[in-house]
Amino acid sequence: MDGRGLVRSVRSVGSVGAARGLRTVRAAWRRRRADATGLPPRGAELARTPGRMREVEPGPGGGVVRFSRSELRILVAVNGAVFWGWDGAAPEPSYALAGRCPDPDPRAVLEPDTDGGWRVVAERVTVAVSRLGSVEVLTPGGVVLRRDLPPRWWEPAGGGTARWMQRSEVRADARFFGLGGRAFGPGLRDGIHRLWNTGPGHAFRSGDDPLPITMPVQLVVADAGTHLAFHDSSWDGTVTLREGSEGAGSGHDRAGTSTLRMDGGPLRCWVMVGTPARVLLAWGSLTGAPALPPAWALGHHHARWGRGGEQEVRRTVACYREHGLPLDAVHLGVDHHDAHRVFTVDRERFPKLPALADELRRDGIRLVSVVGPAVAAEDGDAVHDSGAAQKAFVRDASGEVVQGVSWPGDVVFPDFTHARVRQWWGGLYTERLEQGFAGFWHDLNEPTSFTAFGEATLPRSARHALDGRGGDHREAHNVYALCMARAAYEGLRTLVPQERPFVFSRSGWAGMQRYGGTWSGEVATGWSGLRASLALVMGLGLCGVPYSGPDVGGCDGDASAELYLRWLQLGAHLPLFRTHAGAGSKEPWEFGAEVVRHARAALVGRRRLQPYVVTLAHLARRTGAPCVRPLWWSAPEERALRDCEDAFLLGDCLLVAPVLAPGVERRTVRLPGGRWYESATGRAYDGPAQVLVDAPLDRIPVFARAGSVIPVRGEGGGLELEVWAPVRGRTGGGTVVADVGDGWEEPEIERYGVRWAGARIVVAREGKDGAGELPYPVRVRGLGSR
Repeated sequence: MDGRGLVRSVRSVGSVGAARGLRTVRAAWRRRRADATGLPPRGAELARTPGRMREVEPGPGGGVVRFSRSELRILVAVNGAVFWGWDGAAPEPSYALAGRCPDPDPRAVLEPDTDGGWRVVAERVTVAVSRLGSVEVLTPGGVVLRRDLPPRWWEPAGGGTARWMQRSEVRADARFFGLGGRAFGPGLRDGIHRLWNTGPGHAFRSGDDPLPITMPVQLVVADAGTHLAFHDSSWDGTVTLREGSEGAGSGHDRAGTSTLRMDGGPLRCWVMVGTPARVLLAWGSLTGAPALPPAWALGHHHARWGRGGEQEVRRTVACYREHGLPLDAVHLGVDHHDAHRVFTVDRERFPKLPALADELRRDGIRLVSVVGPAVAAEDGDAVHDSGAAQKAFVRDASGEVVQGVSWPGDVVFPDFTHARVRQWWGGLYTERLEQGFAGFWHDLNEPTSFTAFGEATLPRSARHALDGRGGDHREAHNVYALCMARAAYEGLRTLVPQERPFVFSRSGWAGMQRYGGTWSGEVATGWSGLRASLALVMGLGLCGVPYSGPDVGGCDGDASAELYLRWLQLGAHLPLFRTHAGAGSKEPWEFGAEVVRHARAALVGRRRLQPYVVTLAHLARRTGAPCVRPLWWSAPEERALRDCEDAFLLGDCLLVAPVLAPGVERRTVRLPGGRWYESATGRAYDGPAQVLVDAPLDRIPVFARAGSVIPVRGEGGGLELEVWAPVRGRTGGGTVVADVGDGWEEPEIERYGVRWAGARIVVAREGKDGAGELPYPVRVRGLGSR
């Protein structure tokens, strides 16, 4: 902190409260001092490149290519993914991988290539290494999808961690997606994108960067094919992107470029090639299947922040019931804790919390508790004393426990990169379960330490176990929340083995889907925040995190009735559907009778679609495919679809076109190829096309693909099949996974086919002889359309 920063800190003391303000100033000084003494100075650096190729050592699935100043290890795994690592970097250890590295593909062989290079030929991809160290990824037909130029390292002359840079080229027509949760897109803009999980310290809106979930995961879509590239280093870094241009410079194409700069960590990369569905399947097999939320968690959640106690919760639930608004879960914010301390209850405001939880559960409503990593730094606090006895808290380079500032005041942070600490922390959820909570919402877990002018992380010099390897916060920061989610998920599996855990987190990293999902964090109230919400959900889905959603209505202001309704209509079609009240946000009935009527339509519509959302969640666990998909998902070669960011596919069957700007009552929608039915009117449209449709205040345009079979909740509460007529001469179908509860029993995957038989539409379950009746009622739609 310089002099100007100190002045800003002192000036802000009064605005945030004298006690907390002074704490944040002290915390900022401590962090600055710890890093000044605990981090080695960079000093002079020596630049290095791989040099020329010297020798090659073939091995299972690939081999090792040695250069004069480095070596490159290449491995093609049995799942089709390709790994390479420089300077002896291996796939393990890695926080991204689910267990061990996949076995090598015995059919992949390292063999000589032209111009003195070598290559590995596999079923779905070819990897070519030049004699100077560039690495090319090619399709089986020989088309180059990605070319990594020889990397460069900068090593401290006195020894220490090297920083490095990797420049890559992609095809001129390619578009970049991914990099975690971004507030724009899902297509990534040209420019610099930081890879450091950051709580922005304010409600974010479209264009804010970075946010609490960053990942070095790029999904690149081009005419020639789709590929995913993951550079497995959790250190601070940046990615500089520039889209290519066809016919640029005397008629030649200009390649798109990605320049990755990392402050440390291994230079290692995984690449997967194929269709988007095949790529995400390989990514899921590598980093782990998404955790399956319990069925109730795919309904409507309502989050409260700073509003009363038990009676206020009952009043809110009663108002939902009075107005006929479905509700499945109530989330309690930090104000239900005693003095904001984790794993405690404010007994004055919530004197009988277990009884309240039982009462709500009988009505089909679960309680969800916010949990943060910050532990009050006070002797006598039960969690602090237990953690101190376990030596669980992060320490600085001198061995002293690191202190920060959060809601309870002075706090310390568990080191979740230690297996023993994760086990201890997972056991603490016993208290939450005894209070009746059914799910857990992790907040401020970048981790966040407040300062007088925003949010900051722990000192970069803070020491972490890193599961036996040892290191500092520069490496541990981005995986801190991932390890916290693991601690909770594994602890809950032990404590309540008969139920699927429900955990979602503000922050995370590659592989976080193994333990749960995420929500937007503090998104700004406004149309920009609404657009950012959709971008974040779509981007995370392409990074393998299918379960996410925003705080409907935003967090920092008073939404207009129009904005609230449009946000609610979008949220009703996202995997995590959570409304938010507090800090200026309103309940639906506070907007008046007309808004309540339209809100009821959105909430009832979500409840009707819940069997379909449950089916998508089960399919995501098996295939890695996101529930919310960009329009190009099934047709990545359609360039017009790559740039469409105001509509999305919900699974294979539905296309949702939310309203993202004020005053819109009609909007254009770009449709992929095939026939699409507008669900509200039944009118048919043939794509690819751009159509103009009505978007009145009571609904947003939703289209069903011709031939779809969609499981829905019928008026009596049972499952029904909504079938949309296929185009004559064609067939259709769909999948149903009827969830058997919130446990671990594997439900059967039911597939249904649809076809014309003369003037009739026939629906039959695949794998059956067709003689028996269907297990669910069927409703056919689209018969009256052209």
